[in-house]
Amino acid sequence: MQAKFLGTLDWTILVAYFLILLAIGVWASTKRKKGSSLFLAEHSLRWHHIGFSMWGTNVGPSMLIASASAGFTTGIVSGNYAWYAFVFIFLLAFVFAPRYLGSNVNTLPEFMGLRFGQQTRNILAWYTIVTVLISWLALTLFAGGILIRQIFDIPMWASALILLAISAFFTMLGGLKAVAYTNVYQMVLLIIVSATLTIVGLVKVGGVGNLYDAVPHGFWNLFQPNDDPAFPWLPILLGYPIMGVWFWCTDQSMVQPVLAAKSLNEGQKGANFTGWLKILDVPLYILPGVLCLALYPSLQNPDEAYMTMVTNLFPVGMVGLVLAVLTAALVSTIGSALNALSTVFTMDIYVKKYNPKASQPEIIRMGQYVTVVGAVISVLICIAIDSIKGLNLFNVFQSVLGFIAPPMAAVFLFGVFWKRTTSRAANMALTLGTVFSIGVGILYLWVLPAEKYTFWPHFMMLSFYIFIIISMAMIIVSLLDKTPQQATMMKKLADKPTIGVKIGWAMLIIVMICLYIFFNGHV
Repeated sequence: MQAKFLGTLDWTILVAYFLILLAIGVWASTKRKKGSSLFLAEHSLRWHHIGFSMWGTNVGPSMLIASASAGFTTGIVSGNYAWYAFVFIFLLAFVFAPRYLGSNVNTLPEFMGLRFGQQTRNILAWYTIVTVLISWLALTLFAGGILIRQIFDIPMWASALILLAISAFFTMLGGLKAVAYTNVYQMVLLIIVSATLTIVGLVKVGGVGNLYDAVPHGFWNLFQPNDDPAFPWLPILLGYPIMGVWFWCTDQSMVQPVLAAKSLNEGQKGANFTGWLKILDVPLYILPGVLCLALYPSLQNPDEAYMTMVTNLFPVGMVGLVLAVLTAALVSTIGSALNALSTVFTMDIYVKKYNPKASQPEIIRMGQYVTVVGAVISVLICIAIDSIKGLNLFNVFQSVLGFIAPPMAAVFLFGVFWKRTTSRAANMALTLGTVFSIGVGILYLWVLPAEKYTFWPHFMMLSFYIFIIISMAMIIVSLLDKTPQQATMMKKLADKPTIGVKIGWAMLIIVMICLYIFFNGHV
């Protein structure tokens, strides 16, 4: 599907998409009060902005392709990553969000700084910056660059620059407000196109009954036996929560829309909306892979399942719309990441350490500089990744990020739930705990790779064990530490959840329980 095969209609759709996106970004920037912060949208985000932004940040072209690939090879079991997430989004809404908004913080390192002191804030700030640069920016650009390079036959650096230019434009022009407003448009487009692909596939295969009979019946089970090599139920049950807490409750890129909520009520409703949107991950992203197996069982490379469905089922002219959707997913993730990066550096490092009396124009200007510098650095990392041959580096890096989760999850959970936790214990977890966790990850992935050495537990079970070890260390250090602790400055909003929030969450919990019962096979 090279660019030379794109028809006039394809190009028209692509151009129209970018023009509409540009118009929305410019319109959103006019809504930002002159001289106001770029970072938290003047605390004006409503529930739908928050929900679409969190979901959009989570969605990337790599997710679309990987989810379809997982559906092709294993069925809906990988849907646990989407559906199990509602537990941790609930935790964000009712445990973390009241404290984040009550403390009136711009960043999560700032929040932990209130709890454990300036040193913890500094460690977390740099920790967050490195994570955003590698996981959210460089790897997203790498995945997106591969797609664009295949379609348009242009170098990786050019692909990355095009994507960054679009995303950085919105981030610098209108900050989080522009990112949030464009995310709504982009995610609605994504839902429409992905739903169309699923519906056309179901019609082609002859309906739900035919699809059920066309693939192994185990493909419809969310829980697989514990000896299943890919998705055993116990590691998912125990290990995924470590990733879930880190990703949904403590990651700046994911949580920033909630920090910018107009009120706690809007933040809790926005998180709830994200939970509903996550239900769509299975029918929109995983089911096309299952359909592909039913329709094209001889496909050799499962990673091609998504594009195989597109090229075979969509008529001429729809290719442009698919490209628009893939670009939408990229721009959404990159825009959110750039805003998170500029927020953390500007507020936690520049203002806090170097220019405490900075005026709002100076803060805005620094945020824009950081956006540009961060974009350049991420392109360089992306090019470096692309230059190394012979490894599936995207999967390797994603696995490494899994080993980042245990120390972060431990520090935030203990910081909120156990008042006796000391600054020394938190800093130990963030430094020595991170070295230990990533060290185990290096052994697992490269030195003594799990695919060669069978003594390793499942990846997610290993993450759980590391979390337990770090937690025990934090408890011991806290109990032995006799250093006087600073009085915590964290505040919790006393607002009680509204009836609407309670009903929304009660309905979501009931629906999720029903889904798990319906798709639960005999383990």
